[in-house]
Amino acid sequence: MTTKTYSTVWDLDVFFNGGSSSEAFAEHLKITEEEIKDFTLQVHKWETTNSISDKSALIRLIDRFQAATKKLREAGAFVSCLQAQNTGDKKASEHRAAITQLSASFQTALTEFDEKLTSYDSSIWEDMLKSEELSELAFVLTERRQTAAEKLSKEEESLINALGVDGYHSWGQFYDLVVGKIKIPSHENGEETILSVGQAANKFSSPDREVRKDMFEKWENAWKEQSEYLSRVINHLSGFRLNVYKQRGWDDVLKEPLAINRMSQETLDAMWDVISKNKQPLVQFLNRKAKLLGVEKLSWYDLDAPINKTESKVSYQEGAEFILENFSKFGEEMTSFAKMAFEDKWIEAEDRPGKSPGGFHTYFPESSQSRIFMTYSGTPSNISTLAHELGHGFHTYAMRDLHLLNRNYAMNVAETASTLAEMIVADASVKSAQSEEEKIALLEDKIQRTVALLMNIHARFLFETRFYSERKNGSVSTERLNHLMEEAQKEAYGHALEEYHPSFWASKLHFYITGVPFYNFPYTFGYLFSLGIYARAIEEGKDYEQKYIALLKDTASMKVEELAQKHLNVDLTRHEFWEKAVQLCIDDIEEFLALTEGK
Repeated sequence: MTTKTYSTVWDLDVFFNGGSSSEAFAEHLKITEEEIKDFTLQVHKWETTNSISDKSALIRLIDRFQAATKKLREAGAFVSCLQAQNTGDKKASEHRAAITQLSASFQTALTEFDEKLTSYDSSIWEDMLKSEELSELAFVLTERRQTAAEKLSKEEESLINALGVDGYHSWGQFYDLVVGKIKIPSHENGEETILSVGQAANKFSSPDREVRKDMFEKWENAWKEQSEYLSRVINHLSGFRLNVYKQRGWDDVLKEPLAINRMSQETLDAMWDVISKNKQPLVQFLNRKAKLLGVEKLSWYDLDAPINKTESKVSYQEGAEFILENFSKFGEEMTSFAKMAFEDKWIEAEDRPGKSPGGFHTYFPESSQSRIFMTYSGTPSNISTLAHELGHGFHTYAMRDLHLLNRNYAMNVAETASTLAEMIVADASVKSAQSEEEKIALLEDKIQRTVALLMNIHARFLFETRFYSERKNGSVSTERLNHLMEEAQKEAYGHALEEYHPSFWASKLHFYITGVPFYNFPYTFGYLFSLGIYARAIEEGKDYEQKYIALLKDTASMKVEELAQKHLNVDLTRHEFWEKAVQLCIDDIEEFLALTEGK
């Protein structure tokens, strides 16, 4: 049987031929602008009468809302891909600025649309939502109406949107510009090469500690050189956000991220409380890993180091086949989706200079296709990243037949789907180990993700909450940012490391994403929530896939507490669910400690 060879370079021409110079894309932007103008005009002309007779007008506006959203998201996805594949693409940066402007205009129209939804009496509103055309959108429309009621007037919110183009989003774009210009030298085998930050980050999984240490020193220096620029960026982003919150009368900086994630403070508190009380097993793991690596205590650059002495490399082809093989044990639909992604060139994985760091998934709603971005160098963690992003892709694929307004799922449940896919592959890797040594190495790689999500993400959350608290009183200096970051890391890692990463606040893109505040706790939520789903999947076998798809379809049309109650029959505001999820992580650690006893 012959196996197809999968391309490591994605196909973007299927959307708009010619990259950032595409004439078809330029035309698409013009059409998008016209769609938004038309929607804006229709919203402005819409005179609500607080009567059930308004239903037809509302339905027509929702159709236009959906059409404009598809156009705008298609454009945004394309430009994200262009910028990621080549950080030096200046034309793509110009397109990004244009899309930011279009998004602001669209948001202004939506602000007026949402405000008009608040004009209806509750009884009239409920009657309208009972209609066949609107009943499926009841949750998301009511959510928009309630959110609008807590904001400023449409004029004030429109002004915020307009000022945000150059006073908010442009700072996020400036961060991308700075990062794109960072080049890090690497010395190996007597040769010097110049790496992008994405390539440099892969060096932290090298089995050679000297390579890791050398790269970490250069990594820290590279971010330190840009720290004064980046401290300005993070201060301006947070300052803008805090001023908006102040004008709206919002005292709690977590109000917006919790609302975006459709979760309660009680759920968030319960999750972090359980994690904080269960740090000791994680510290034991880090201490054992230090012993296996032959050091007194781990440093930051040791966290992703493999414990086996030889660097395990897996080709992209082998990694893809392994993912497909193990997705097939979960279900047919996830497997066929992944196969389509590999065969149809939906994935950009080539290891080359000039790419952005990290990985992401993006969706093209008009084309009903996904694209996945990463830099694949053959490490076990690369396979996990690939599976993770395919999980995101499957999530959007599972929702493809829903109304677009019912596909806007939040970050926390987005990370649930991706983490579940990652877990399927990680678990399979451990179980397929051919020797005890290999099993230990793969189990360690799996536990690394637990450390990342229960310690690293916790550090990000602690840093960001404390940073915002201080930012309310004025700009926070570079030195203070470094201190806050290091203190958060020490607390989150149980003081288990010898050397920390104080400039992490500068190197982590998530602190600079303007579309979503506090892009940290959703990862941890998704990880632990997916453990509960995964346990149910193991129990029920392949038959569970359809139940899983049903859960995914509901992720954008109910609060997470309702989602968990409906599909898992659990209460997320109580400690019990989180304790069971964390215990599954501890089980892995205990197995690792037993296997490495005396080594």
